[in-house]
Amino acid sequence: MAKRSVDRFRDAALASEIEFLLARARAVGIIHANEAFVALGLKARSYSVLSLAASGLNPTQRELADFLSLDASQIVAIVDELEQAGFVVRQPAPNDRRTNVIVATDSGLAKHREAQAAAEKAEGESMNALSASEQDALRELLTKIAF
Repeated sequence: MAKRSVDRFRDAALASEIEFLLARARAVGIIHANEAFVALGLKARSYSVLSLAASGLNPTQRELADFLSLDASQIVAIVDELEQAGFVVRQPAPNDRRTNVIVATDSGLAKHREAQAAAEKAEGESMNALSASEQDALRELLTKIAF
């Protein structure tokens, strides 16, 4: 995406709408993240699932779908990919044996550490126009919106 073509629309009314700005900022962030993850064989979505599987929170597929705002079928496909790669396993939930939780394997925990470093680098690229205090303020504001 050429910088000039993007700048040409900066003064359009749409470019001042918060929902558009959030979507555009998200797209920029995902582009940077996917570029950082390509060498690891991951994408932003698979990193998100792996990160939650590595968190110790033992999410179910339904919880992953709800939290990540993805369709359940997308989560199934992502978990299948991560499972085939040896990064996660489905285990019966301790409180409901009919439900599976997604847990990172040792290999998945190692891959998550690598990916987390790549994610931090990608975030730095996406946020390079902001000072550290502006990044903190943005994180706080987005957390308010998201939760």
